[in-house]
Amino acid sequence: MHRARPAMTAGVQGMARWGLCGVLFGLLRLSSACPVSCFCNASRISCIDQEPGIEDFPVLVPESDMENITDIYISNQKRLLTINEDHMKFYSNLRNLTVTNTHLTYISTMAFFNNSKLQYLNQDWCIPFTVMGNPRPDLHWYHEGKLLEEQQYIRTEIHEITDTEYHGCLQLVIPTHIHNGIYTLVASNEFGEDRGNVSAHFMHTPDEDHSGTGGLGFSCMVVGIAGVALTGCILMLVFLKYGRSSKFGMKGSSSVISNDDDSASPLHHVSNGNNTPSSSEMGPDAVIIGMTKIPVIENPQYFRNPGSILKSDTFVQHIKRHNILLKRELGEGAFGKVFLAECYNLYPDQEKILVAVKTLKEASESGRADFYREAELLTNLQHDHIVKFYGVCVESDPLIMVFEYMKHGDLNRFLRAHGPDAVLMADGQHSLLVELTQSQMLHIAQQIAAGMVYLASQHFVHRDLATRNCLVGENLLVKIGDFGMSRDVYSTDYYRVGGHTMLPIRWMPPESIMYRRFTTESDVWSLGVVLWEIFTYGKQPWYQLSNNEVIECITQGRVLQRPRNCPKEVYDLMLGCWQREPYMRLNIKEIHNLLQSLAKASPVYLDILG
Repeated sequence: MHRARPAMTAGVQGMARWGLCGVLFGLLRLSSACPVSCFCNASRISCIDQEPGIEDFPVLVPESDMENITDIYISNQKRLLTINEDHMKFYSNLRNLTVTNTHLTYISTMAFFNNSKLQYLNQDWCIPFTVMGNPRPDLHWYHEGKLLEEQQYIRTEIHEITDTEYHGCLQLVIPTHIHNGIYTLVASNEFGEDRGNVSAHFMHTPDEDHSGTGGLGFSCMVVGIAGVALTGCILMLVFLKYGRSSKFGMKGSSSVISNDDDSASPLHHVSNGNNTPSSSEMGPDAVIIGMTKIPVIENPQYFRNPGSILKSDTFVQHIKRHNILLKRELGEGAFGKVFLAECYNLYPDQEKILVAVKTLKEASESGRADFYREAELLTNLQHDHIVKFYGVCVESDPLIMVFEYMKHGDLNRFLRAHGPDAVLMADGQHSLLVELTQSQMLHIAQQIAAGMVYLASQHFVHRDLATRNCLVGENLLVKIGDFGMSRDVYSTDYYRVGGHTMLPIRWMPPESIMYRRFTTESDVWSLGVVLWEIFTYGKQPWYQLSNNEVIECITQGRVLQRPRNCPKEVYDLMLGCWQREPYMRLNIKEIHNLLQSLAKASPVYLDILG
């Protein structure tokens, strides 16, 4: 019998692959004070150049400059092996840190002691192991005695293979309390098998009263398991856990996201100032996440924003009914139908133009009030990438709103029609349309971002940004709009709560699902999902999961995987949109500027539309 020696010693050496999600863009190498292979500005450092690369955690000169740094992104630095307190002692305001694709083997437990504002987000955990055997052993993991089914969030990765040794780790992407427990690795070949155990604790369970902060240090645990001679198969496992208590937790009988600002009221409270209800007070409109009810409210219709941008002198253009000639129905929503129509005498120099006409089938007093309010709001939204609103017709029922007509319809259908899976056209003929190129996708994305920059400048929150709510015109012109049809046409994109509530949960951030919180930052999250839609040619986010599973994934901090043909720069941007804390997400202007730069670097050819 042979006894394997642990390959690592606690607190001295280890192996960790960890990602604290953050994205840094638009940085410049300002001076010699910025380390070689890095780019710096007043608040951010990005080290991504592989040559010559960095050996130590970046340090600025003068040291006082480090007090202003809030974001650090380190990637592809194979020579970076350690992070210790000496490297970090002059940083005190870090909020966002990413270290990915390095050969990091040691992190001091005191490294981040001075950074109380640092958030650990999208943290991946690695349970490293070394297996020695010949012939090569088969590996199987068990969690709490049950065979672990590996998938994209929990998987075995082999990093190095020699003649008889296999070095790897069990990768857990953003694990939660449900992943706590005993993990067992079983290695076997034709001569026998051996196994090793490790206890892992990632997060406190919802019913635990955990009032402590958990500190900012990293807890380390090393377990060496003796290998047994199996006539040619020796198993050695070494487990190391890096981490700290997660900022995400669940409290009490209703599940919430732990936040520095605990004043947020649950989502079903329409008015401000109400207290959080007990679980017994929650009505039927509650989402079940695991065993926990989460109160929600109906997602408001587009253009129904409490903090609207209405002006007292807003003039809504009225159009005579005899000037509107309906041609055909385009769709139907909860409000009424949408038609393609010809509108006469709208412009002095044009006899008629094609328009989209939205009707209001229910002309109740409250319905009319909402209609007029929406018309005033739409009149004030004027931008090249917002669907143009022409006016209303209120001479008789049904009430009518008149919009510009976008030739190619909604963006989601357009993406699907120009993707690799587009086989048949709507008329049954084989598609002759060209597949969208990467440059064209960037062109689409930067137009949507431009429209969102404008909405944010008007203090307007969309609340339902998705490709189904964007429209495509000639020459790949894309505009943001919502005729309300998508809740019927794309019913599977919405989660029905109770009898009437429809939530676009696959596009919503945690705070919008779990709180009454819709902001420009929640729109940024949705924009990240829109980018994902664009680069997957219109796939439904989380298409492989049920609505309840999607809610659980989002509230646990999971994010969508990088699309196959998506540039790394664009996926990094998506990750910047999907930061758990709203204030840590990228600014909408930053997103637009980066997309604009990427689009300019890749010229667009518009012949795709014929």
